Amino acid sequence: MPRALLSVSDKTGLLTLAHGLAARGFELVATGGTSRALAAGGFAVTSVSAVTRFPEMLDGRVKTLHPALHGGILGRRDRPDHVAALQQHGIAPIDLVVVNLYPFADAAADFDTPFDTLIEEIDIGGPSLVRAAAKNFRDVLVIVDPGDYDRLIEALDATPTLAFRFELMRKAFAHTAAYDAAIAQTLGEMRLEDRRFERSSAVGSAHGRSALDADCIDLRLRKVRELRYGENPHQRAAWYRVVPLVPFDRAADFRLLQGKELSFTNLLDLDAALGIALEFDVPAAAVVKHTNPCGVAVGASLVDAYVAARDADSLAAYGGIVALNRPIDIATSEAIVSTFIEAVIAPSVDEAALQVLARRKNLRVLTTGFDLRESATLELRSVLDGVLAQERDRVREARVCWAAAPPDGVRVMTRRRPSPSEWEALRFAWRVCAHVKSNAVIFTDARRTLAIGAGQMSRVDAVRTALMKAQLANIRLAGSVAASDAFFPFRDGLDAVAAAGATAVVQPGGSVRDEEVIAAADEHGLAMAFTGRRHFRH
Repeated sequence: MPRALLSVSDKTGLLTLAHGLAARGFELVATGGTSRALAAGGFAVTSVSAVTRFPEMLDGRVKTLHPALHGGILGRRDRPDHVAALQQHGIAPIDLVVVNLYPFADAAADFDTPFDTLIEEIDIGGPSLVRAAAKNFRDVLVIVDPGDYDRLIEALDATPTLAFRFELMRKAFAHTAAYDAAIAQTLGEMRLEDRRFERSSAVGSAHGRSALDADCIDLRLRKVRELRYGENPHQRAAWYRVVPLVPFDRAADFRLLQGKELSFTNLLDLDAALGIALEFDVPAAAVVKHTNPCGVAVGASLVDAYVAARDADSLAAYGGIVALNRPIDIATSEAIVSTFIEAVIAPSVDEAALQVLARRKNLRVLTTGFDLRESATLELRSVLDGVLAQERDRVREARVCWAAAPPDGVRVMTRRRPSPSEWEALRFAWRVCAHVKSNAVIFTDARRTLAIGAGQMSRVDAVRTALMKAQLANIRLAGSVAASDAFFPFRDGLDAVAAAGATAVVQPGGSVRDEEVIAAADEHGLAMAFTGRRHFRH
């Protein structure tokens, strides 16, 4: 009779699997909690203690670390000496190991989990069982993902192939590697303080520990899909995602609901647009082209925000990528299909709206979990055969209203203070400007972008580019506000902003010529605020 050893923390699908195994003649051997769940489901089950003739002990810390189990898993059926050793010691072979590990990732995801509680979620026996079964994959099937239960039953009916066994082996070792990496990463965020272990956040902690303090960052990348090509047709490309701490990527949040296959550049633009949409709590829309916004707006409704963002630069918006921070409704979907858009991403799409979007068969429609995206802390970029890592830029100084009381660091530098409406517009402009490629100068009102000067070699050129865009779109910049992602090194950039018609400016400050620039603003009657924080985007 074949034997299956089951020890699972996640009991999803357990009883269905047990039914399939029992129907195929397997003896079910299980650890404590799993054994109780199987017995409650009406299955005959042999406890691990009955096999080892040793009780589970030390609050469950020791239960499967025993030759009666590991011998049955590791013994090779093609080695007569192994078979003889098992018979000599009365050890029956184990043909299937089904294990998923203690929920360390769930405990680690809760930042307030006490250290000692976190330690108890470090599985010892489970990884040992998985690794033993994976090592002996020719004789022992190993399952670590509940999503593979149905495939296992199908394979048992057809006799498992070596290729199937090898696939499960690779998945098992990847699983234990990710588990250990999650432990190492979480412990790397801990500090010892007065004989107590405490965890500090990646950003804003007085003690400042983060993933960037580690000498080694362990990353697992799981392929999402092959891409048609890279930035150009002669370049191969694929989309990989960093595997989160949650096992098997059950938190994977991107879903392609309709449209053509995503391209390399689509994904770059979707990422850029999504970062802008996440800046706002009110309904907001961002239209992006080549990772730069061509229009961003907020509105009383999502459709109002989208139309305003699209019309901020309707020429550039053609064939653009759109991110929305609200579920897409019918009104918004009608507005989207009224022009040519390559892709749109939002938290969700109403069923009726999806039918409208389907009129554009090639329009890529994606949904994503915004909370998961917002929790991401690291950005990675390849360079010189290596990787640069940095904390994700957050425009935290703009999370609160500036008109009522500017936050610490935001200071008025000119004789004239911004009016309440100018404060509101400056805050809007500052949030968008951080997402424009440097050097960047943009002009906005309080609800939408008016002209964007992106990626220029000087700030004067950035202003001129924005002015040219405004003139082509017949948009007046008189009465607008301007934002610069870094300081003005000379007054000529500020003079150009004033000549374009802006009445207020926000910039980080920090130039050796700040006094010269402030004097220029006073000459023009501009209100100017410094934030003390630069937001370069290269």
